[in-house]
Formats: sequence, structure tokens, C-alpha cells
Amino acid sequence: MPLTIDACAAQHQGDRKEQQDRVAIFPHPRHKGVLLAIVADGMGGHTGGALAAEQVVHTARTNLEHFAPGEENPRYLLENSMHEAHTMIKASRFINEKDPHSTAVAMVVQPGHITWGYCGDSRLYHFHGKHLQTRTVDHSYVEHLVASGRITPLQALTHPNRNVLMTSLGGENAPRFDFAEHNAPSAGDNFILCSDGIWAYFSDDELGCLLNENSAREACQKIIRLARERASGSGDNLSLVVIRLQEATRKPDHRPA
Repeated sequence: MPLTIDACAAQHQGDRKEQQDRVAIFPHPRHKGVLLAIVADGMGGHTGGALAAEQVVHTARTNLEHFAPGEENPRYLLENSMHEAHTMIKASRFINEKDPHSTAVAMVVQPGHITWGYCGDSRLYHFHGKHLQTRTVDHSYVEHLVASGRITPLQALTHPNRNVLMTSLGGENAPRFDFAEHNAPSAGDNFILCSDGIWAYFSDDELGCLLNENSAREACQKIIRLARERASGSGDNLSLVVIRLQEATRKPDHRPA
């Protein structure tokens, strides 16, 4: 079944003094139906976080330009991009005298195959219709506590250390990456990639409904509006990408009988 992609990327500065997130959707320059979506959440004080996130997005875009779909594993594209970004962010410390870091979540869409990877607490959710199929598990201290049974997912939402990360790009230690894939994409598959400034305000069920009942652009608009309302004047930077797979509409046949 031929599919079309409905996609949108969106941002809002929230109540922060600076937008340190970066978000993008890049089509492959030579191969139709191949694209890369990425969200990077920068950390590290004034300008430092923005520079780190910018490096993540720039590196991924450059590597996409050299990626050969069908010949190369998309996981290597994602993994190499994050490794290279990590190295460049660490090197920038000596130039900028800052301590920049970034999380990242990225997804490569190809005909018949979708691959994603992440580092930190920027998330990817995969829904079919409104039903959650999977989501990434944050590389954070509270997710470690949840996995070990020491706290519940509900307690994690208000835990005082909920923003403590176990890994990030640009840190002293080698970053941790996790990857997954979806080998049977079909109409009704909905994806959202987002920073913690988004997911902190929504349940899985609510995100699923918003993606399923709206176009990608409308979903982005509604999610940002709701996040801003719920932040009550103390919201983080907001960044997200929504990608919806739909059945291609066949053009009517106007040939004479």
C-alpha cells in the first residue's frame, strides 16, 4: 500500500531566556521517501546549550547527505552522527570556555523501514492510531529508579531528581545510545519526537489522541498550546516533530473510455 508522510516540526521558547533546543526534518537530497527527523535539547548555560544542540543537528544533516539508502544501515547513520556530535561538543569546550551538553532523539524514515535512536531524555513515541506501540525509556536517574522498582512511574513525575541525566552528548564519559526499528510501517502509524519541555505535560493516551485526531501541523499547534497553558508561566523550551503515515490518495483516472 503506497504511503504518504504528513510531517511538521515546531518550537516555542517557553518561559526561558533563550531557545536552547534545535529541531529539524531533513529530506534526503537524492532519494525520494527518505528523511531524517531530529530533536536536540541543549544544556550548559547561556549559549552553550544552543551551540551543543546546533552541533547535533548539523552533524546529522551532513551525514544524511552521504547516506546510501538500501546499501547502508540507518542505525550506523544515527550512531555515527551522535558519536561525531559528542566529540565536537567536547572539543568546543576549549574554544568557548563553557560546559555544553545535549540530549538527542532522531529517526530515519525509509520506504518499508523506520529506525530511531536517542541519548538522554528527549523521547520518541510510536502510536498506531491512538494506541501506544512503544516509547523510548529516558537515560535518567528516575527512570533507573522506576526500572529497579524503587519508585512508581507516577512518583517519577514529581521526583526531586527527575531532571538528572545518566548520559548526554558532550559529557566527560562516553554517551549511551539506544536504538529500535519498525519494519512494517503502515497507514495509521504516528510518531512524535520531543524534548522534556513537551512530554512532561502529557500522558501517553493524550498524546496518542492528539496525533490521531489532527494533522501533523494541527497536532503541533495544539500540543504547544496545551503545554504552555499547563506550564503556568514557568515552562521550558518546547520542541517536537510529528510524523504521520497515511494511505496515499490515488488520483482519479481521467482517460477517455
